[in-house]
Amino acid sequence: MNMKSDDRLSPCTLIQHYMEEDPPEGAPSFPLFQNSNFLYATHERFVDAFSNLSGQSPYIYSRVGNPTVDLLERKIAKLEGAEACRATSAGIAAISAVLMDAAEPGAHIVAEEFCYGSVRQMCDEVLSKMGVTLTLVDGRDTQAVFDAVRPETKLIYLESPSSMVFHLQDIRAIAEFARKRGIRTAIDNTYATPLHQRPIELGVDLVIHSCSKYLGGHSDLIGGAICGRREDIDRISRGQIHLWGNIMAPFPAWLVLRGMRTLGVRLRQHESTALGLASWLESRPEVDRVLHPGLESNPQRELFLRQMQGSGGLFSFVPRVQEEKPLIRFLDALRLFRKGVSWGGFESLAILAKVAPSWEPAGFWLVRLFAGLEDEEDLRTDLERALEEIR
Repeated sequence: MNMKSDDRLSPCTLIQHYMEEDPPEGAPSFPLFQNSNFLYATHERFVDAFSNLSGQSPYIYSRVGNPTVDLLERKIAKLEGAEACRATSAGIAAISAVLMDAAEPGAHIVAEEFCYGSVRQMCDEVLSKMGVTLTLVDGRDTQAVFDAVRPETKLIYLESPSSMVFHLQDIRAIAEFARKRGIRTAIDNTYATPLHQRPIELGVDLVIHSCSKYLGGHSDLIGGAICGRREDIDRISRGQIHLWGNIMAPFPAWLVLRGMRTLGVRLRQHESTALGLASWLESRPEVDRVLHPGLESNPQRELFLRQMQGSGGLFSFVPRVQEEKPLIRFLDALRLFRKGVSWGGFESLAILAKVAPSWEPAGFWLVRLFAGLEDEEDLRTDLERALEEIR
């Protein structure tokens, strides 16, 4: 079913039906083109194909473009409301490409202080060698973001909600400020997905995803994506993806396409379970506070309702006990929450982390939870039993 031009459909319906053309033989699943090379019968057709290396048909080599990867890119772009998308070999490949695109000697980047840790690592260990500097700010304070900007600022990098503490940034206000000054904006939208937040509609230039999380949804692939205006995506593809070999391979792309079929129902389940657990944890005497963007108690509730259409399965809580040993006992007492970092799949996860934010530099321990697809009551029982370890 060709849904190329129908913008009236909901995102969940577009996921199921959006293609440029019907799959061959009436198959409901798009084919996996698991090949590196594309062959042509004549020299003239080969030269015609070789002259168009943008990743669109006709194809020449899967490092540059592949029909399966191409469909995934068009589908993600459609959901984000973007002109174009480029799928990458990993989420960090997408992040690195965006950062490298902004890098030039003396350039400056402003970022939310709780963005994905590899952003800071990339700037400190790689871009600093080019003279690029990074300023981290508490993104809840929009004025602090504005104040951090310098004449040499090339990029404002957002992540809303942010890693570990799930703080929001005022995306529209920051994007408008940056655009007036010719500064590019980028945001990691992995937590929200296009179903719960559409940053391009709020004015952001580039949207990044780790496809390993919700889009794939089955903990069986590594991949990333960048969405934005076609001229930006083409420039980043030429300079930072094709030459570095960071394009997504066909099989992971096929897995993401498969996983996205159930994105809507999975995300609703994750959100419902996590909100139930987070609300319950707020009432527990062992818990000091719960960090979840969708809670009514969230100090940023008004901003959440203004720029998001829902939350997800990932959140944190700060235990009243701030000693490492009893918190480790709590983690080890969990049976259904396994220990692992890459969330967004079917399994529930729990990790312990100590964070030292700018507003509390002494730091504090928190437990990050991901509510998978298990029954909420079973997960609550698992947490309740484990909390006895830190009473």
